Amino acid sequence: MNEPLARAVTTPLLYLFIVGDVLGAGIYVLIGQIAGVSGSGVWVPLTVALVLALLTATSYAELATKYPRAGGAAHYAQRAFGPFAGFVVGFCMLAAGVVSVAALARGFGGDYLREFVDLPPALVITVFLIVLAALNARGIRDSLRANMLATLIETGGLVLVIGLGFWVIGRGDSAPERLVELGTAERGPVAGVLAGVVLAYYSFVGFETSVNIAEETKDPAKSYPRALFGAMATAGLLYLLVGVVAGAVVPASQLAASSGPLLEVVRVAGGVPPWIFGVIALVAVANGALLTSIMSSRLAYGMARDRLLPQVLTKVLARRRTPWVAIVVTSGLSLGLALTGGIAVLASTLVLLLLIVFTAVNTAVLVLRRDKLTSPHFRAPSVIPVLGIVSCVLLSTQIEAAVWLRGAVLVGIAFLCASAHALVTRRSPARR
Repeated sequence: MNEPLARAVTTPLLYLFIVGDVLGAGIYVLIGQIAGVSGSGVWVPLTVALVLALLTATSYAELATKYPRAGGAAHYAQRAFGPFAGFVVGFCMLAAGVVSVAALARGFGGDYLREFVDLPPALVITVFLIVLAALNARGIRDSLRANMLATLIETGGLVLVIGLGFWVIGRGDSAPERLVELGTAERGPVAGVLAGVVLAYYSFVGFETSVNIAEETKDPAKSYPRALFGAMATAGLLYLLVGVVAGAVVPASQLAASSGPLLEVVRVAGGVPPWIFGVIALVAVANGALLTSIMSSRLAYGMARDRLLPQVLTKVLARRRTPWVAIVVTSGLSLGLALTGGIAVLASTLVLLLLIVFTAVNTAVLVLRRDKLTSPHFRAPSVIPVLGIVSCVLLSTQIEAAVWLRGAVLVGIAFLCASAHALVTRRSPARR
């Protein structure tokens, strides 16, 4: 018998979970890359990306409150389109989560850590993922308490950058006119903004992680929409202000050339030791990895409970009520990837995989309107999921061909596994 997960997540904890996962490590690195393709007006692609992300987030709010179960997008796709589609969507989301944790583990063992100590990357990655898995297995409440502290630290870092940036603007050492400069020598304004939106979009997609703990949330029908939209608004405002001060204080070429673009703002302002941001960045990376690890293990647990993955993944610890087998398996896969692949290789297909998942989720909202439930849940205006589908198609046209090729290989593997699962499922009744 599948054992239920403990309902231990309150609205404030869920809000901080989503804020921490949306903020994550992305803004500490990506804003320089956004400036490199969009110009100094980085606040524009950040704002557009927020609006597009909110479309799909609204669809998730309906489905997460209508079906508060671990498994998220895989569960929604299975209910709407059947087990085959559920497996493919779940595989894409699970692959994205495992790859993301691997990339963040490599990032944790990189240059930020070497500011303080120089250790073999393989050792750092292994210890980092073991500690992460142990905290995940300890329980959702303890994991989210750790997230609460980490979220406050990384949010405080962004607030500090915003304050320093406006201090520089106030003393006249900036160029606010750069904020309307869009595009680069290689890209015009429209092409530059669209390229920047793809990068900025990745900074907002952390909300997807939260649907996998809806089952562990107290009163999800009320808590989830409040936490989701509150967290997205908080992250959007912080990103917008960071984009404004970074674009005004530091030239786009300097932001693009830096591996720590927010450090450039700190250096221009002066008065704050730059090593502080090394600590903040490490906290942000660790927090993002923890939250994504939680999502991956809950997704694997949910897919197994829906009989899309081996049933052994549904085993939970008797006392902690956490899916320990799913945690061990997903952490092991992340470790293997982190030890054998570079950050660029690991991260390049994430956006494409998520766009596939988001397209399926927006479509599932419309299909599952036929499923009339008496329990209260959030309902999105019908135009929202339609616009969400359009936004995913638009963003997918901006992704490079090489990334499409890697994504096609992963989706092909998902189709083969789904076909094998369907074949085994059909034969099982005959054997019994």
